[in-house]
Amino acid sequence: MARYRGAVCRLCRRERMKLFLKGDRCYTDKCAVERRNYPPGQHGQGRQKVTEYGRQLREKQKVRRIYGVLEGQFRRYFQEADRRKGVTGENLLRLLECRLDNVVYRMGFAVSRNQARQLVRHGHFEVNGRKVNIPSFQTKPGDVVTVREKSRKIPAIQESLEALGSRGTARWIEVDPKAFQGTVKEWPEREDITLPIEEHLIVELYSK
Repeated sequence: MARYRGAVCRLCRRERMKLFLKGDRCYTDKCAVERRNYPPGQHGQGRQKVTEYGRQLREKQKVRRIYGVLEGQFRRYFQEADRRKGVTGENLLRLLECRLDNVVYRMGFAVSRNQARQLVRHGHFEVNGRKVNIPSFQTKPGDVVTVREKSRKIPAIQESLEALGSRGTARWIEVDPKAFQGTVKEWPEREDITLPIEEHLIVELYSK
């Protein structure tokens, strides 16, 4: 399966904001954005005139990188969001939020979406009692996500659950740490997605 294998801190620097791709490191003074808050490369500190197209492109790239989605996959998400009833931009964010790897991260079973994606690929989770190892699997209200019995002693999962109290969970999901499971209560609303995203710019980009 194709995926980005380069340094993730340079992605945060390129977008000039924390994308929380490295878990706990993003909350310390070791974070690359804290130390060098300018784009990577030899021209990173130079003046750059940003056009309207440039703003739209950067917003699309930022959302892709937050959720760890490749270009072709992201375009398919947009096409699906455009087909559905409602506001296209909100539909797009809802589809991305309901990916299994993101739900695992939101439930506190992983400290980052990258870690959640790896744990899902390795088959450590069940959805409604069935093993699922596809990170892009679309969850829906009523789905119960459970850490498999043999995977509950994995240090990464235990450490992430211990830190759950300080991070908190989203309103649209419910987590029972002692049972190693969580439930998707309802579809996420736009106000539930607190990331600094201007989805209308993405809609404008793809509508050209």
